[in-house]
Amino acid sequence: MVKVSFNKALVQKDPKKETLIPEVQDVEAAVAVRQQSRVCCWCFCLGLAFVLSGAIVGGAYLYRNYMLEEELPLFCGMKYFEDFYYEEMDVKVGPPLRLIEENVIFYQDDAVELIKVPVPEFKDSDSAGILHDFTMKLTAYLDLNLDKCYIITLNTSVVMPPKDFQEFLLNIKVNRGETAGMYLPQTYLVHEEMMVTEKLDDISNMGIYINSLCKDKDVYRLQRRDSILGMQKREALNCLKIRHFENEFVVETLICEP
Repeated sequence: MVKVSFNKALVQKDPKKETLIPEVQDVEAAVAVRQQSRVCCWCFCLGLAFVLSGAIVGGAYLYRNYMLEEELPLFCGMKYFEDFYYEEMDVKVGPPLRLIEENVIFYQDDAVELIKVPVPEFKDSDSAGILHDFTMKLTAYLDLNLDKCYIITLNTSVVMPPKDFQEFLLNIKVNRGETAGMYLPQTYLVHEEMMVTEKLDDISNMGIYINSLCKDKDVYRLQRRDSILGMQKREALNCLKIRHFENEFVVETLICEP
């Protein structure tokens, strides 16, 4: 009689033992891994949100930065007298009419208007860029010859708001007729004088438009001359003269350095 035996190593293991938790297990390590995965998930979400917000802000800045050149300008002109005419023996006596032209860009949503004064026909003025920001309540003058910027508080008694000024210029263009310049309005010249008071090292708080106009340029603060105590009219040595219009009259802005 033959006796059959089986090797214990070949005997099938109890299936219940296969489902048991391994004898060696670090519960604290498992909890730490789970917590670490949650922290990583939160960090990823926050990082993604930060990147997206940065992209949105950066895109908005770039859009505003280059938008100054992308908008279509409105080209208009105005005739003006340097001084008022007066009548002598029924004959009008006075200087002749002069013509001034400029390009104006409006950003109605931001209450901003940008005036570009080209090289004038007469050598009694300088070319410049003028930006009126009604939101920031500031005006910036850009000297195109010396590449300098000058900033002063917006004078709302002289500068017409963007919406009203745009309507005024459009009416000029409509009323000009077929002969260019024949029906331009005839107006007068107003003088304003400003003095450089200090150099500005930081203009980051003056709005995107002024930052774009004055980027990488020397920037100075201005003060109106009539508000400076003890300032005499003939004390200025070096002045920038800008003739432009931002209302129904022509303004000669004199910016002087002491």
